[in-house]
Amino acid sequence: MSLDGSPRILITRVSAVGDCILTLPMLCALRQNYPDAMLAWVAEPGPAQLLDGHPDLDQLIVAPKGWLQSPATILQLRKQLRQLRIETVLDPQSLTKSSALGWLSGARRRIGFARPRGRELACWLNRENHTATALHIVDAQLELLKRLDVASSRVEFRLPTDPAAEQVVDQFLRQAHLGQGFVVLNPGAGWKSRVWPAEHYGLLARALGEQLNIPSAVVWSGDEERCAAQRIREKSAGHAILAPRTNLRELAALLERARLFVGSDTGPLHLAGAVGTQCVGLYGTTHPSASGPYGETHQVVQAYFQEYRRSRARRRASNDAMQAITPDRVFARCRDLLSDAQHRANDVEAA
Repeated sequence: MSLDGSPRILITRVSAVGDCILTLPMLCALRQNYPDAMLAWVAEPGPAQLLDGHPDLDQLIVAPKGWLQSPATILQLRKQLRQLRIETVLDPQSLTKSSALGWLSGARRRIGFARPRGRELACWLNRENHTATALHIVDAQLELLKRLDVASSRVEFRLPTDPAAEQVVDQFLRQAHLGQGFVVLNPGAGWKSRVWPAEHYGLLARALGEQLNIPSAVVWSGDEERCAAQRIREKSAGHAILAPRTNLRELAALLERARLFVGSDTGPLHLAGAVGTQCVGLYGTTHPSASGPYGETHQVVQAYFQEYRRSRARRRASNDAMQAITPDRVFARCRDLLSDAQHRANDVEAA
């Protein structure tokens, strides 16, 4: 079924910063194919920080965490969504909370995923359930657009810039003397099963400094990650420094200025890829073919794939598979990427 030139479309990718970033190509493709469309997105406060001001987004609705437990909030969100007169909902998350928002919007057409990507009540609340053939989340979500006659297009993220965040980051880089290039290390992860030991990061930072003369900046969020960042600094023999506390806009500005990012399958990894920074992704209970940093310029390291059928089991698993990844192996991937980047830069200068 074809849409007219100015459809009113809602995206219900509500939570998980990394997954929301990986949904941005869907938004960009919609705008490319329907330049006059009204495009809206409903998200929780965390990812909303990055979505606010996106050049392809007309309306952003912020749904507080736990909104399904509050009848008053449900009614408020229903009112906001109905005012947008949504015609079509795209539900790339396909969980109860995302599909329920589509249902509350009153849109007649609600498109999500069939099982196993579609879970909980989503397959009943959405009216069209697509069986994805692509493995990677970005490609699978773009498949949903085939229902709207959207042709495949170049994958773009187009994150909005923030001059205030850039100023904060540039001031830190001047004070830390990191203007000649640095690597960002991110020890944090939402799940314990995704955590690479701080001591390994410290040894990696030491190798990067001693063998490649490249310092590392360690990013963190919250007290637990700050403690891990401090252990990394202690193990780095002076080659790693702590970045200041950052919000997501400031983190994006810092990542954009880095030569390389190293971290596990979590939001900052995908944020780094979205701003064009090369990444070395570390994987244990998740598979890089499904959620690796998107694009051919990145590298992933996985000692072995620790498979669990249910997301809850993956979240609660140990990080044995992550501990099995050695600092030497990660350093080799970093060295290769940095060397390739230098060769490309030399080729550009020679041309």
